[in-house]
Amino acid sequence: MAGRVSRGLVAAVAGAVALSACATDGKDDKPKSASAKAPAPGRNQGYAHDPFPSTYHAYPGVPTLVRNVTVYDGEGGRIERGAVLFADGKVVAVGQTLEAPAGATVIDGTGKWVTPGIIDIHSHLGDYPSPQVEALSDGNEATDPVTADVWAEHSIWPQDPGFGRALTNGGVTTLQILPGSANLFGGRSVVLKNVYARTMQGMKFPGAGYGLKMACGENPKRVYGGKNRKPSTRMGNVAVDRATWAKAVTYKRKWDKYEDTGGDPPDRDIAMDTLRGVLSGEIRVQNHCYRADEMAVVMDMAKEFGYKVTAFHHAVEAYKIGDLLKQNDTCAAVWADWYGFKMESYDGIGENLALLQKEGACAMIHSDDENGIQRLNQEVAKALASGRRAGIAISDEAAWEWLSLNPAKALGIADRTGSLKPGKMADVVLWNGNPLSVYSRPEKVWVDGALLYDANDPKRRPVSDFELGQPGEGDVK
Repeated sequence: MAGRVSRGLVAAVAGAVALSACATDGKDDKPKSASAKAPAPGRNQGYAHDPFPSTYHAYPGVPTLVRNVTVYDGEGGRIERGAVLFADGKVVAVGQTLEAPAGATVIDGTGKWVTPGIIDIHSHLGDYPSPQVEALSDGNEATDPVTADVWAEHSIWPQDPGFGRALTNGGVTTLQILPGSANLFGGRSVVLKNVYARTMQGMKFPGAGYGLKMACGENPKRVYGGKNRKPSTRMGNVAVDRATWAKAVTYKRKWDKYEDTGGDPPDRDIAMDTLRGVLSGEIRVQNHCYRADEMAVVMDMAKEFGYKVTAFHHAVEAYKIGDLLKQNDTCAAVWADWYGFKMESYDGIGENLALLQKEGACAMIHSDDENGIQRLNQEVAKALASGRRAGIAISDEAAWEWLSLNPAKALGIADRTGSLKPGKMADVVLWNGNPLSVYSRPEKVWVDGALLYDANDPKRRPVSDFELGQPGEGDVK
């Protein structure tokens, strides 16, 4: 009996050894159940950064020569008795003695001006369209002080009549649509070409990066303090900002590590995706802020967390810190003379733009208004006049940078538009007189070389579908 037990035990042990040998066959000493580490996708390849891509296609145009005009090239240059030639959607040449290629349209602009199309860096068209009714009010997700997850483009109504009016009355060819300023982190902005399209994506400026709308000061503390929640003070604003950026830094670190080394991907957070984009330099911060002291605090906070403020918007006290803005390579987008409508806007002056220019800071005009966007040229004229009365000599042609090149720089598209330089988009306006006069208006507007507005041709007047058939509106303009 004892012998039989011994032989059974030996057999069991031998079987266990055999099974162990089968589990490791000499070629692979890891258990068969172990899974290989997922490969690294590469930096910024872990998820789609452009899930709603532009489908914009330029309207057809013809080679065009506009001659015998005064040209403001958008970069501070002025050419008397000048000419601009464009074809295939691009500026070909700017000068005085240009020859028209065979078959080109030639326009004699004697007594008129040509400029680059105006770029409005702060607009809410499409998100706060006309008519202004609650059903169309989609610019502020005022439900939490941090809504970096919302994107302005998802509220844009392409039929907003304001787009066509900005083009025909204001010569605006490009504009940035921002969320509103109720929140500390209002969400992503989007850059549009000012053309008719059935969808937002059909207007989306190809290749233009996103912006992040932030806000400081009275608006967030009023909106959320009024709900008896944080923030209700300026120190609460900064505290929530810093706590949010701290989370974003951690989020970025996790995703960077995964994309560099592989493994299991972290959980997605759509709001943190946006903030990670800012920290990576992919998304530009466009910050609503009025007071000089607050702008200085925000620039220090940006250094703390490793991001950059591209531009402060409204910035009625920017003139007080022009040197700091220049040192930080931060622009100021301002009005000509809007101030005093709340305490943080109390200390505005008409010389703001001129003083920023004198200091060497990046300065520009903006609208923040569906009516103001139709006369940004006049707003620049007012700011220029205020500066000259204060003894600050700035030429008309230099001031045009406030309307085109500087906004293009702040949007990261100055290599493609913003001035009349060969190779850039032919976004061109022919004015029927001096564009800094209240008596002048656009006569013709081209976007990517396509004639989209002609004051002398009723068929070349963009009309929103929303207006068609309404008495006194679109179809009789």
